[in-house]
Amino acid sequence: MGPSPQLIFDTVNAYQRSAAIKAAIELDIFTGIAEGAETSAELAQKCNASERGVRILCDYLTVAGFLNKQDGRYKLTEDSAVFLNRRSPAYMGSVVDFLQSPMLMEAFKDMTTTVRTGTTIMPDEGTVSAENPIWIKFARSMAPMMMMPAQVMAQIVEIDPNKKVKVLDIAAGHGMYGIALAQRHPNVEVVALDWPGVLEVAKENAQKMGVADRFSTRPGSAFDVEYGNDYDIVLLTNFLHHFDPPTCETLLKKVYGALASDGRAVTVEFVPNEDRVTPSMSAGFSLIMLASTPSGDAYTFSEFQRMFEHAGFKRSELHQLAPAPAQLIISYK
Repeated sequence: MGPSPQLIFDTVNAYQRSAAIKAAIELDIFTGIAEGAETSAELAQKCNASERGVRILCDYLTVAGFLNKQDGRYKLTEDSAVFLNRRSPAYMGSVVDFLQSPMLMEAFKDMTTTVRTGTTIMPDEGTVSAENPIWIKFARSMAPMMMMPAQVMAQIVEIDPNKKVKVLDIAAGHGMYGIALAQRHPNVEVVALDWPGVLEVAKENAQKMGVADRFSTRPGSAFDVEYGNDYDIVLLTNFLHHFDPPTCETLLKKVYGALASDGRAVTVEFVPNEDRVTPSMSAGFSLIMLASTPSGDAYTFSEFQRMFEHAGFKRSELHQLAPAPAQLIISYK
C-alpha cells in the first residue's frame, strides 16, 4: 500500500468533526433518536431545526461513527446510547462546555507562536491564573466524565475501616474523587480545597451523592492556604500537570508536611510512557498543557517519582485507572 494523504486531510478537517458533535449535543440529536425520532423530518421537528440541516448533520455523524443509518432511519451506536443520550446515567455531553469553551479554544488559535515561545499565548497565566472562571465551568461540565475514574480510584486505594480517615482533596474541582472515597467508606471525611466558586459546585455534588455531612471545604490557592495536618490521604487529581517540576516539588513538600506519618499522596494524572508517545491519550495531553499553561506538561512516571522523592516521599507506585485513559500514582510518606 502506497502513501496516502488521508491522515493529513482528516487532521486538517478535524475541527469539522468537533463542530458537528457540539451541534448534535446542543440540539439533543442523540436524545431525540433515543426517544424515537429516527428520520430527519422527525428529528427536525423534535429538535426545532431545519430538515436539511438535520439530515446533513446526521449523515455526517453516521460517517464519523456516532450513528447508524438504515432505510432512512438513524439509530444510536452503543457508545452514543451510553454517553450521548441525555437520559442515560452515564451521559457526558456536558464535556463540550469545557473542552470546547471559547477560552480553551483560544489557546490553540496560534500554535505556531506557542511552539516558538514554548508557552501559552493566553493572557496572565493561562488557565492557572487566580480564580479563573473556567474552573467553575470545568467543575460543572466534567463531573460526569470523572465519575468512573473516581470510582476506580476508590476501589484501588486501601482504607483502614477501623478508624476515622481524613482526606484532603487539593484543587478538588467537582469533588468527585473525594466524594467517591466517602461513598465507598463511611469512615472517610473529606476536606475539599479550591477557589470559592468552584467549591460551591463540589458542595452541590457532595449533597447529591449523600456525603455532605462528611464533606467540608477550604477556599483559596493550593499554594497559599494552610492545609492543616495529620491527613491520611491527600488527593492530587489532574492538578500537577499545570506546573513545572520545581513548582510541583514546592507543592509536594507542603503536601508531605500535611500528611500523617503513614499518610499517602494519591495522584491522578495522564502519565505517558518513557517514550513520551504512548499511550496516545496520556502522551497527547502535553500539547494541551503547552497551549494553555505557562510551563505545564504530561510527566512520565520516572519524572513523578523524582518529584515525590525530592519532596521527601519514600516510594511511589503506578496503577492504571482502566477503562479510563488516566493513571494513578500512590506515594508513601
